[in-house]
Formats: sequence, C-alpha cells, structure tokens
Amino acid sequence: MAGSNFLDGLRSMAFVIGALGLAIGSLEAADAGQSVTPSLAPMLSRVIPTVVSISVRGKSSDEQDDTLYLTPGAQNKLSPSDTVAGQISETAGTGVITDARNGYILTNNHVIEGATSIKVTIASGESYDAIAVGADAQTDLAVIRIRAVGLSQAVLGDSASLKVGDYVVAIGTPYGLGKSATFGIVSALDRSGLGLVSEEGFIQTDASLNPGNSGGALVNLEGKVVGINTAILGPSGANIGIGFAVPINTASAIMRQLVAQGEIRRGQLGVQVQDNSADFAKALGVSTSTGALVNEVRPQSPAAKAGIVVGDVIAALDEVPISGSTQLRARISALAPETVVELTLLRRSGNVEVEATLAAAAAAEPPVETVDYVEGKGLLDLVTLQTLDAASEAFGKVQGAVISSISDNSPAAAAGLQPGDIVTSVNQTNATTPEMVVELSKASTDLLLLGIFRDGHRSFFVVKR
Repeated sequence: MAGSNFLDGLRSMAFVIGALGLAIGSLEAADAGQSVTPSLAPMLSRVIPTVVSISVRGKSSDEQDDTLYLTPGAQNKLSPSDTVAGQISETAGTGVITDARNGYILTNNHVIEGATSIKVTIASGESYDAIAVGADAQTDLAVIRIRAVGLSQAVLGDSASLKVGDYVVAIGTPYGLGKSATFGIVSALDRSGLGLVSEEGFIQTDASLNPGNSGGALVNLEGKVVGINTAILGPSGANIGIGFAVPINTASAIMRQLVAQGEIRRGQLGVQVQDNSADFAKALGVSTSTGALVNEVRPQSPAAKAGIVVGDVIAALDEVPISGSTQLRARISALAPETVVELTLLRRSGNVEVEATLAAAAAAEPPVETVDYVEGKGLLDLVTLQTLDAASEAFGKVQGAVISSISDNSPAAAAGLQPGDIVTSVNQTNATTPEMVVELSKASTDLLLLGIFRDGHRSFFVVKR
C-alpha cells in the first residue's frame, strides 16, 4: 500500500510539472509549426530591456549595509540595497522604464533617498545620468528620469487580478548582477504590519529577491508588471523565500502624481475601517466576510456627504473588489484630492452604490456629553459600565459608556473587550450613556455587535454565547 501511494504521488507530481511546462510553453511557442519547449526566455527577452540598473552616489555610511532584509520581530526600516562603506557611498538598485518616450523610470524611494548623483544603465550597457522627479516615503516609491532614445517600455498589468498561487518572475540587479530573473509564485496578498512604510498592502512572493533587487519588476507570465520589488524578510545575507512588492496599481497611481506635480497629495474619504469577518457579516446581515467594515465616519467628510454610515461594508472601489481595510486605505491614499470614486456598500437591506469626492483633510469630531453608570445584563453580564467624564482622554472625542470593570469569565471578555474601552454603539445604534448600552443590548441573546473606542481608534467587536 505504501509503495502504491508513493507511485501515485510521483505520477501526480509529474502531471503537475508537465502541465505547467505546457502552459508556459504554449504562451511562448515561436510558431505553430515548431515543437513546444517549456521556457520563459521569449517573455524575458521582451521584458528585460525595460528593466534598468541604478547606481547612486552621495549617501554617507560608516558601515556595510545591505538591509533590503527585514529582521522578524524587529523595528524595521528601509535602507539602501547595497551600500559601500565610506564618506562617499554607492548604492545599487533597479528600476522599471514606464515611459520610454520621456525617459521616466519607476523605482523605490530607499534606492535614491539622499542621492547627490544617480546613474542608470540600460540593458544594452549604455549609461545615463538621471534626475529625481519625485519620491514618496509613505509607499517607498520614486520616479527618476533619463534623456535617451530607443528605450523599451514596460507593459503594466493589473495587480487587483492577482491570486495567491499565480506564477511571477522577479527581474532586477541583485548584488550588481544585472538582467537577473527568478521564478516563483504569489505567496500572499495585502500583506501589512511589517513596520516598513505607513502605506503597506504588499504582494508577498517566494521569487528570490536579494540586495539590489529593490525597485525591480515583478511580472506575470505574460510579461506584464504587477509589482515593484521592495523588501525581503530574513536574516541579513540569506534569502528564505519571503519577499515583498508594492502592487503596480498603487505604484501607477503614485507615479502619475509624482510625474504631474513632483509630490503626493493624498485624498481622504473620512472613514476609519477594519477588516470584515464571518462574525461581523452575520451580525451585520451581509453576505460576505471580506471587505472593509466602516467603524467611524467623520462629520462633513466625503464619506458622510456620500451617505456612508457606520456598519457599512465597503466591498469595491471603482468596481474593483476590496479584500480588507489595508487595501482600501492604500488605494484611497494613492488618489489625489478631488478624485471622484465609486464605492459599493453592503448593508442588511442590500447593496448600495455611492459616489464620493475625496478631500484633502478630515473634519473635526463633534463635542460630547456624559451621564451615569450601570451593571450590564445578558451578553454584557459581569460588565460594569460607567459614565464618560472629563478626566478621560476620550472626553470631547466620542460619546458612549466606559467599561470600568469586566470579569474574565464574561462573554464580553472572551470577545476581547477590556476595562477602559468605550462602548459607542450597540447593533449599529449610537449609545451615548451606560443606560442606553444596556437597554439596546437586551434584545440580543446570541450575538451582539458593539462599536468600541480604544486608544484613539474605533473598532467593532462581536460578543456571543
């Protein structure tokens, strides 16, 4: 039996490898009269000329620094891909030609940051002096420009269509070795919490990245750029197959602004969001557990004017699905003020389409009032609710009831609530006093959706039996 299972496994593996080879080969067959040879070479021959090597001088450094790598659990910061020690330092990176006619090249901000001179070497071996057009530290993207003729221009793809398991190729200049390509898959999407930049939502890939790959192209099997390679997780000097790229849809929006005005002017929708979940979907009466759940709408903001309310789930932006809060924030922040966006909202009553015109800043919060305190009942049993008074840091920011004490054995504690949390809503109805919180929660016997204000931020919590 064991031998049979082993042979079956080998046959399955051979089938998968053969299918992949035929799929790649069919994309790149020279003509119908030739036999199919599995290879990425024809695609790479088109794409490699659109990727350039970048050499930067002028960054001061007293030590070797190749920290394109991130140390797990550490406070990470982007730094040069490959730095030579000394008062006049040199760094190496990569860039992607996005506009051949005008010589615009997309790369990482950390590749050119602090540069006094930038030199670009194209695939033919010719070198050109480059100037910085603009940079954005929040997404770690930058645009530089060269004056040259006969350049090849990359074809940009759609990162929103990527799926975990899609095949991708990373092209760049690892350790100064130009025209290098590595093959892998999309390991994860919308990766955040890395501590790299304020606007994350990276593509994660196991295609090998090393110092010098920063700013290079991550392409699909059609040769379309789907990401800009940015960072690696792993010990310095070793690749463990965890790399990150900025999605090309985000990079394209940032690039357009940098080319047009040399800086980023970020639009604001005026909402605070968190990831939707199966529990939230059940409590809200919506059909999906994905999307960005709205837990705060600022008064007089674009969201408020568009009719977005707390408890809405933003499922799509301009007809492109939103997987979660990180993706929504990244896509909104890449758009300029006055941009009109179309949002698909999920509600218990059904789907709603609204338009919002992004603003440059959010409006201020309204004033609050406070009253008395009571003991919780039902799903809030073993919870003491107290009035929000002037001594609280939240006073004047929100209205609600403070959890002054909570038993470890309570359903509320199991849901993650803790003393000091401020209950601002119950089942999507605003609750401004402890009495209101208790009264509104009486009707819920199995599932209770609470709006919570904690550490300056709003979130939803589901309390259940």
